[in-house]
Amino acid sequence: MLEFIQLLKQRYQTVSSHTASDAVKAVYQQRIDRQILAEASIRKADMHKRFTFQPLQVAVVGPTQAGKSTLVNLLLNSSQAGVSPLAGFTVHAQGFCNAVKLEDCESVQHFFGRFQQVRQDELRKDRLECYALTENIGASDLLPECLVWDTPDFDSIGAIGYSEALMRSIALADIVILVVSKEKYADQSVWELMSSIETLRQPTLICVNKLAEGSEHIVIRSLTEKWRQSRSDDCPTIVPLFYQKQTAPTWPENERSAVRKLFRQVNRRRNNEVVQEFLLKHWQEWLEPVRAEHMALQEWRSLVDASIKQSLTQYQNDYLNHPRYYETFQSALAKLLSLLEIPGFARVLVGTRKALTWPIRQVMKIGMKRSRITDSSHEVALLNHLAEHLLIRIMDALLEKTEQNGDSAWWRGGIGLLRNRRHALLAEFNDAVLRYHNDFQQEVESAAFRLYAKLQEQPYVLNGLRATRATTDAAAVAISLQAGGLGLHDLIIAPAMLSVTSFLTESAMGSYLNKVEAELKQRQLQIVRQKLYIECLREALFKLPEQLSSDSYFNITPEQLEQAEQQLKNKKHGLRLL
Repeated sequence: MLEFIQLLKQRYQTVSSHTASDAVKAVYQQRIDRQILAEASIRKADMHKRFTFQPLQVAVVGPTQAGKSTLVNLLLNSSQAGVSPLAGFTVHAQGFCNAVKLEDCESVQHFFGRFQQVRQDELRKDRLECYALTENIGASDLLPECLVWDTPDFDSIGAIGYSEALMRSIALADIVILVVSKEKYADQSVWELMSSIETLRQPTLICVNKLAEGSEHIVIRSLTEKWRQSRSDDCPTIVPLFYQKQTAPTWPENERSAVRKLFRQVNRRRNNEVVQEFLLKHWQEWLEPVRAEHMALQEWRSLVDASIKQSLTQYQNDYLNHPRYYETFQSALAKLLSLLEIPGFARVLVGTRKALTWPIRQVMKIGMKRSRITDSSHEVALLNHLAEHLLIRIMDALLEKTEQNGDSAWWRGGIGLLRNRRHALLAEFNDAVLRYHNDFQQEVESAAFRLYAKLQEQPYVLNGLRATRATTDAAAVAISLQAGGLGLHDLIIAPAMLSVTSFLTESAMGSYLNKVEAELKQRQLQIVRQKLYIECLREALFKLPEQLSSDSYFNITPEQLEQAEQQLKNKKHGLRLL
């Protein structure tokens, strides 16, 4: 599951960086932040399994200029958190160990993974994948033993660049302290964040900073209403911090135990359950564009299958079932005649065969032999013609899909790919057709041998066939065909072949002849469907979407998604830590 969340986050980041729409980027960034939360929460659950000692973690979060660092110093009773009047001053997660030794925080490095732990004075704004840990030199009576995290803001212009540090800090936290000012507490960004982390069930405290005395009741009432609009749980304790011109704010005496009370609410045994709830809450939303691509892929495959079915129907009508153009069975009859031993003509036919094929054999020696079967075949020409029309039909359908779908980037990409690959696809198909046509001659010969064997069982028909003058002429035509001097189409309309075909059809061989022809057609259709349309065209067209730019599309396969959903469904806590 962890690997899949990381893959999904990476694809969102890549696609978002290549999207022109600011609205889409904003939506995707929110989803990326939540995926970082999910990834970090899974790491946190794994961290608690691996390490025995786990100090309690407190994350102080808030918008720009709310006073997060000031509050951290107040809680720690020190001045170690850097304070600045400039917005976006804190861009790293900075942890302060209160009554905890640095050597006892090994688990934090495991949690932060690729982030590097450095000293506080080594943090640089051009190196965002770092965090700092510092021992608190003060003595705090507001906090027990814990790590307090000063976090970056989430609402400034540059917040996208360092949002991962914030999200990781929030996921790590056992307790969240939200700091807002009287100017910022109603900001939409504040409540979007608090809504996002509701499922994590972290005990929370709200501090309202920079208040003027006497205004706290109005602000607290308004803030409470905002909480109820954004979340379904009870509004937490709200601590007012009043503005002090010359000094830092002081913690109210009546709320001195507020933070310690939160620590008693921490329940780490629910970590796996919390992560599963978080994943289930956002799963369908995250996968929306991935499923849209899968639906488009399914439509693409249905379109290809429908086009292939139409093309095969045309192949049957225009070739297999066409009385004028179906040449394959006539070729089988020609081979049958070459098997007949016709008394008195055997030597003549043998001599004729040698004479006719001698020039061809000479050409073969220098590698220039023409393809006597495929050059004149109507079937080869028809199959290539049908393939061209199939691609044209698909292209027309893609253009229609582009017009029908509001978000048609996937279909536009398909049009570009098909245009670029069209000539290569047709060339590959032509090569496959030539291989099929040559290989299928074995099936033709097999049909001829079956007919010859049946004729031997019926001497009357065999002798009658040998007694006709047409048989001799047809045999000569058959030899000419094999020598390359006659086209298959010419064979169909040759008078001698027509006479032989009529003789066999009207004889006792008629029903068997029709049976062999039907079986040959059926076998021919099966091979054309499998070797040409399925293994050649269909597989190539099905793989075409895989070549869509990895920068503009998610390209997460249905198999990857199914595996992730199976993990979420089958595991008791919905996780599989890979």
